[in-house]
Amino acid sequence: MAAYFWIISAISRYPLVQTKRIVVVGAGPSGMMAAIRASQLNQEVILCEKNSIPGRKLFLSGKGRCNLTNACNPDLFLKRFSKNGEFLRNAFGKFFNQDLINFFKARGLELKTERQLRVFPVTDSSASVIEVLKKELIKNKVRIIYKAKAKGILAEGNTVKGVSFESAESISCSRVILGTGGVSYSFTGSSGEGLMMAQKLGHKIVPLRPGLVSLRVKEKYPKILEGLTLKNIRIKFYNGKKEIVSEVGELVFTETGISGPLVLTLSGRIIDWLEDKKEVYPVRNLGLPHKHSGISNGVYAEIDLKPGLSPEQLDGRLLREFKIGPKKNIKNIMKSLLPLKLADLIMGIAKVKPAQKANQITHDERRRISVLLKGWRLNITGSGSIEEGMVTRGGGSLKEINPATMESRLIHGLYFCGEMIDVDADTGGFNLQAAFSTGYLAGESAALN
Repeated sequence: MAAYFWIISAISRYPLVQTKRIVVVGAGPSGMMAAIRASQLNQEVILCEKNSIPGRKLFLSGKGRCNLTNACNPDLFLKRFSKNGEFLRNAFGKFFNQDLINFFKARGLELKTERQLRVFPVTDSSASVIEVLKKELIKNKVRIIYKAKAKGILAEGNTVKGVSFESAESISCSRVILGTGGVSYSFTGSSGEGLMMAQKLGHKIVPLRPGLVSLRVKEKYPKILEGLTLKNIRIKFYNGKKEIVSEVGELVFTETGISGPLVLTLSGRIIDWLEDKKEVYPVRNLGLPHKHSGISNGVYAEIDLKPGLSPEQLDGRLLREFKIGPKKNIKNIMKSLLPLKLADLIMGIAKVKPAQKANQITHDERRRISVLLKGWRLNITGSGSIEEGMVTRGGGSLKEINPATMESRLIHGLYFCGEMIDVDADTGGFNLQAAFSTGYLAGESAALN
């Protein structure tokens, strides 16, 4: 209860009068970076966070290790974003991956580059990243108010005047930076209030969809394999006879379908193909448009369990294995090629008895096994919910945000950053870099406005 009254009194010190201060709503990575950059330029900055701690979602990034960014070049970086990646060119020109790396190194946090150029702190801990950001906020005299849930942006005409709160008085300001995130991982506090506030001011919200999310399948096989991880497999997605995308990587089976880095990265493109089967409805009754994945007609995945071998090479290998151990059970031979659970399942689908001897396997049975190993088909019925997605796709329409400043084209003094904006990318540090870059640009633009 003491904390509650402290919040009230803290906010009460900032009455609704003419002021040039900046209020940042949301203490995620983009909001913290926006507050830091604006305060570096000698602005009075107040950072308001509805939780009792900053960076709750950031804490989960990279399975708690915090994949901060990716070390690839700008052109390759932008290609890892969905169709709206070009919007970020100005933000990346202002503050890009090497700038972010230097930012943390200059403040005592060493970083390392791992496979696929993913950048992590050497501590392998998101907490160390958050600690650096907190110290920088304090150093730059940013006033942080926790448990302060913003309710709306106060404006006169098309100009920002302040921020109102659910359980406290309003704070006056001339500039507001919205960094409240999307609606994914809602238990961390990402529940869409910032998008709703922007919508009330006239901003169009592009329908929200889950990003970096698992996919559901029609078949019951994944439940049998739940938790099984397959590395270095190829997955191809088709819409009817048309191939949508094909990549090699790591796949994980879930109770209802498939997940893992490979599926998460490709899920956005698959969901785009499923969107014709979706309906728009409000997210958790907040009034935000959301496209919900429905039943797919014709979208399916083909899993190549042995991508290093052509169909002919795989059939030849099976034939050699059968000749080397003609008296071996087919189950024992399959165990040398696949994890036991998967070997049993493939034999079942191929209608081959596990106890059969290798020299009893017919040409047709061997062909059925070979075909499954090179193209096991799973029919996609949809995706995990938007709350399950690692990121939110959709958000504030880019047509109404100036990419050179992150300022609203509708409301003077209103800025956007992070997951509020309709941009999203693959896994690998790309989304976090976008959050830091847009936060930096929004903070600088607001300070220099």
